[in-house]
Amino acid sequence: MDIRNFEEKFFEKYGNRSDKPVLFFSPGRVNLIGEHTDYNGGYVFPCALNYGTYLFVRKIKYNILRFSTLNFNSDEETELKGLFVNQGKTWINYPLGVVNEFLKKGIKIAGMELLYYGDVPNGAGLSSSASIEMVTAVAFNEIYNAGITTLELVKMSQKAENEFVGMNCGIMDQFAVGFGKKDHAIYLNCDTLSYENVPVVLNECSLIITNTNKRRGLTDSKYNERRAECEKAVELLQAYKPVRNLSELKVSEIPLLEKYIKDPVVRKRAKHVISENGRVLEAVKVLKENNIKRFGQLMNESHDSLMDDYEVTGTELDTLVYEGRKLTGVIGTRMTGAGFGGCTVSIVRTKDSEAFIKNLASAYTKKTGLVADFYLPEIGPGAGRLK
Repeated sequence: MDIRNFEEKFFEKYGNRSDKPVLFFSPGRVNLIGEHTDYNGGYVFPCALNYGTYLFVRKIKYNILRFSTLNFNSDEETELKGLFVNQGKTWINYPLGVVNEFLKKGIKIAGMELLYYGDVPNGAGLSSSASIEMVTAVAFNEIYNAGITTLELVKMSQKAENEFVGMNCGIMDQFAVGFGKKDHAIYLNCDTLSYENVPVVLNECSLIITNTNKRRGLTDSKYNERRAECEKAVELLQAYKPVRNLSELKVSEIPLLEKYIKDPVVRKRAKHVISENGRVLEAVKVLKENNIKRFGQLMNESHDSLMDDYEVTGTELDTLVYEGRKLTGVIGTRMTGAGFGGCTVSIVRTKDSEAFIKNLASAYTKKTGLVADFYLPEIGPGAGRLK
């Protein structure tokens, strides 16, 4: 990111070069394992990336908020006169929802000019929405000296997405974006929010993220349908024992699902969540033991479960995963994010990475007609001020 060029764009957009804006950054995230467990009170294992959302912001004397982004042609303006309502199909709902959370806390917001730039692929499942929310939250928190903790900013950002945007997401994305640590993944219990930063030491291997370039909007996906199916499973399992969420069950209890859940679809959803929690617990253990080979096997098992039991993968993701597994040097590969498009995450021997990208790109285009994008990310820190 060329910060000077970004600042120049800010001045071209808003003028007044004598009043410098303040720069903030918030990362995207990739989840290494533990998918669709967060809203089921389970375990996840995400890490923050060195890709994310940059925000230049400054106060102005007018009682308006001006939003702009370099990612597409969109300049929007809204007057500060109380709580906001959803603005329809526009990206500014993500920051506006966060601003609403500050207003609800009685924090007086003045007029501001905001310019965003994101290098997280939009709609790819690397959590560009949480990145936008958290960069807005940390910026307003600092500029208005609100003194809100990172955990509360995470909760405010999740609430903005749930209630303002209308996406019923769990807390993992905002948590990973807020609490990321360089070269570490976050072992998070989404029920208690207890967490541990675990070093990610891949030795002679690399992380590779592959974008299907099949666009999907989370609110248009079957995400909310899956949540409802899991809630139905919990309701049925209360005849077995008083569970609050699926993650209170252990892998050893999976055989009992057939007795209490007669609907085969709902039963499969529960099976995925319970087994995925087991995979996360083992994955963290084997990573600490430096057993990358087993970690990769667990990634593979995770994708198979997401395809068969949770049914959130689709042709494009499955093509990347199963064609990828045929290639030399692949330790493990799986879809990451909500599914129905988006990205895969793979661990590949560094010496084989170039051939992996070349051969997978060719196989993917041949089978789907789409062109994939590849990223070799670094694991970076969480959201904060840059200058």
